[in-house]
Amino acid sequence: MTYCVSLLLNKGLVFMSDTRTNSGVDNVSTYRKMFTWSKPGERVITMLTAGNLATTQTLVSLLDERSKAPAERKPSLLEAPTMFQVASIVGETLREVIESTSPSGQSADSQFGATVILGGQVAPSDPRLFLIYPEGNFIEATEDTRFFQAGETKYGRPILVRAIDPEMSFEEAVKLLLVSFDSTIKANLSVGLPLDLQIYTKDSFAVGAERRFEWDDPYYQSISTSWGESLRTALKALPDYEL
Repeated sequence: MTYCVSLLLNKGLVFMSDTRTNSGVDNVSTYRKMFTWSKPGERVITMLTAGNLATTQTLVSLLDERSKAPAERKPSLLEAPTMFQVASIVGETLREVIESTSPSGQSADSQFGATVILGGQVAPSDPRLFLIYPEGNFIEATEDTRFFQAGETKYGRPILVRAIDPEMSFEEAVKLLLVSFDSTIKANLSVGLPLDLQIYTKDSFAVGAERRFEWDDPYYQSISTSWGESLRTALKALPDYEL
């Protein structure tokens, strides 16, 4: 399992993903799940992947190869004129990969399934964020839904729903995401550090700050400890139930 999140803010986009993959408790590995394509001054596209590792690796390899090869029938990620068309390309490619590997054809509950969070900006449009399903269809983030999750979503969702603010700074957004990930990691062994972070500033058309949080990262440990203490303090401050 995995956990990936992206936020659509007024200032831009923030992406975070874990790196754990496992086929049982005794077969745990670390793989990067965040991938980026860019043309400085024109576009930045970032993708987070969740699901079957073979499927997501094939998807990324195909998209990468087709972005480097001369265009034949249709534009690549680096040629599509809008983020909507980029999302269509990723969805079609994901469906193609699943159909080619599943003996019974594409299915949302197939063991070969995968889900993708795709975000970025193609000039001259604004940044956009999409959630792409195994079937190849997708939905887009709006003013009402400012974030997408993929993978093990339930443990980290409550803090996102309560605290996300489109006006928040990137620093506040990173803090929010680390709390969401810490809650998930403590509740589910299939999600784990290191965590990959990437920030994209609106209209910069360049990859922004990137960082990997390891287990012993001082800031991550500070957030984890402080959040636990703050929850206990808040619980004690609530009115007691009267028997």
